[in-house]
Amino acid sequence: MKLKKIVLTGAAGRLGSYLREPLTKMADELVSTDIVDDIGKLYTGETYHKADLASLDQMEAVIEGADMVVHFGAIGDEAPFETILGPNIIGAYNVWEAAYRKGVRRVVYASSVHAVGMHSRTEGIGLDAPHKPDTFYGLAKCFAEDLASLYWDKRGIESVCMRIFSCAQVNNARALGTWLSYDDLIHMVEQAITTPVTKFTVVYGISNNDRCPVDNSKAAYLGYRPKDNAEQFADEVLADTPALDLHDPEHLYLGGPFASVELGNSGVASMNIINDKKTT
Repeated sequence: MKLKKIVLTGAAGRLGSYLREPLTKMADELVSTDIVDDIGKLYTGETYHKADLASLDQMEAVIEGADMVVHFGAIGDEAPFETILGPNIIGAYNVWEAAYRKGVRRVVYASSVHAVGMHSRTEGIGLDAPHKPDTFYGLAKCFAEDLASLYWDKRGIESVCMRIFSCAQVNNARALGTWLSYDDLIHMVEQAITTPVTKFTVVYGISNNDRCPVDNSKAAYLGYRPKDNAEQFADEVLADTPALDLHDPEHLYLGGPFASVELGNSGVASMNIINDKKTT
């Protein structure tokens, strides 16, 4: 059964670009939103509305009449706290509060590994591991997850918080364990939308990698069954990887480069992420 209306925040971003078309197939209307003036050609059933996450009034206007919100909008990197505060923290509050005021059933949220980024890669943590953020960016993800939990307990708004790992091309040794393919990302979002009851749920956004460092079993009821495996890239990646420095937090903790940077400094800068944003 198709929904009437889905709202996608962060639609102009790289991950948002891969979600727009699939989401148009799940609702009569997809409202994509971001802070850019234009996102280019629209898919059938999609409209675009420029809106600022830091404005509750603008979020209410965009969310009006929606069944669900897929919330991917945020600054996607570590930055000074004052920079993170508006879009990532106040913005999260505005999305959940607008969802409550407008009768939205569920928020599907792009959380991040960086909410637990200072856990060791060898712990094999599950979904019940305590928050252990690696940056102000990760701290904002912790805030949004706790906000989602609060809004379920006190206001009945369901949420699925997807702790996304390395959703980009595999070009480093860490990503052999942490890769999330675009196809598996889409599958995870679809399951987060179509599962009949989720209450407050956390799931790791990671593909079916042989070297997966976390345990997703407690979210099995979502029906998220990733198919892709980064092991196909292992020979090429490891041939180009020097011996790792075991005293470097980047190699010891789940957050990778975010675990080693100074607070407020970019974690993405050293990651060599290929911008393969989808264009219509």
